[in-house]
Amino acid sequence: MTSQTAIPCLFMRGGTSKGPFFNAVDLPADIPTRDKVLLAVMGSPDKRQIDGLGGAHPLTSKVGIVRKSTTPGVDLDFLFAQLQPDKDTVDTSPNCGNMLAAVVPFALETGMVQPQGTGPEGTSTYRVLTLNTDMQCDVTVQTPGGEVHYEGSARIDGAPGTSAPITVNFLDTAGSVCSGLLPTGQVLDRVKVEGEGFAPFEIDVTCIDNGMPLVLMRAADMGRTGYETAAQLNADTDLKIRLEALRLKTGQVMGLGDVTKKTYPKMTLIAAPRDGGSLSTRSFIPHVCHDAIGVLAAVTVGTACVLEGSVTQGIAVMPSGNPKTISVEHPTGEFSVELGIDPANPQNVTRAALLRTARLLMRGDVMVPRSVWTRPATI
Repeated sequence: MTSQTAIPCLFMRGGTSKGPFFNAVDLPADIPTRDKVLLAVMGSPDKRQIDGLGGAHPLTSKVGIVRKSTTPGVDLDFLFAQLQPDKDTVDTSPNCGNMLAAVVPFALETGMVQPQGTGPEGTSTYRVLTLNTDMQCDVTVQTPGGEVHYEGSARIDGAPGTSAPITVNFLDTAGSVCSGLLPTGQVLDRVKVEGEGFAPFEIDVTCIDNGMPLVLMRAADMGRTGYETAAQLNADTDLKIRLEALRLKTGQVMGLGDVTKKTYPKMTLIAAPRDGGSLSTRSFIPHVCHDAIGVLAAVTVGTACVLEGSVTQGIAVMPSGNPKTISVEHPTGEFSVELGIDPANPQNVTRAALLRTARLLMRGDVMVPRSVWTRPATI
């Protein structure tokens, strides 16, 4: 007998993130109670998350919630929740393309869906609806022999070793949270920022949302090279104060309102590529410099690169042809995104596809105190 509530879950890595995945029916139906449960599961708020499954970093403070979809043509619904180690917030407004990579493996592991291709080279493709932003994508995983295969030769920067490839083909990402791809109506904005603790400044930015609301700016315009390590930028108090003031200002002009307690827009410093890619980036999520870059942030950065007149112009090195493979450099490597461009309108991105990997790390029950939630007898 235990004084705690046991909740079935799979602990999974998705891309360069990880966290517990749940079947939606195993969690409380009402949102306030569900959020209390998720905070207890992860051990937030506590910067070490010592009393939960969180890994003391935003990339390891994520949760996936999956269910069979009732939407015609869609197989699975996915709700992503971003928690913070030292805060009591549960944010379900943004997407996470990394955790998205683990949705279909989770569904297969739990019997929510059945494998389609079971031969030696078998694959299974399912359509996933991300409930956070009503975005759909097709996710393909390797299922030879009718089992999810995690071992393979695919490599992604930001995750060690190699794994079986998982392909994600986004169907419609423009304006995932904002009103459209360019929420200010312009590809380039000049923003004046004032606040305490720094001198007022003006800066050119591109405010864009092709799966993730981002504010892109030249690192040089912030007095940085854009090649600093994540640790150096995380210790750069002056930069972070100015970035947060800029984030609050651009949140307003992007139609997002007061973003003080929101995890978006992400702030992204850009510089010329150094390692053969298209562009070098340093992305904040939103106050911690990412060791890599988020999936949908990379899609959005790549989209900015193909837009005439954006802040990336004169910095990004662009490949020829259509579709274009944009290599987004980040602190621990690069992230390639394949973008299809509308031949009749080069300012319109019609398709975004990318490669991820995932792995099941652990299966079992996570325990939360009964004072947080006592499972009803009907569940």
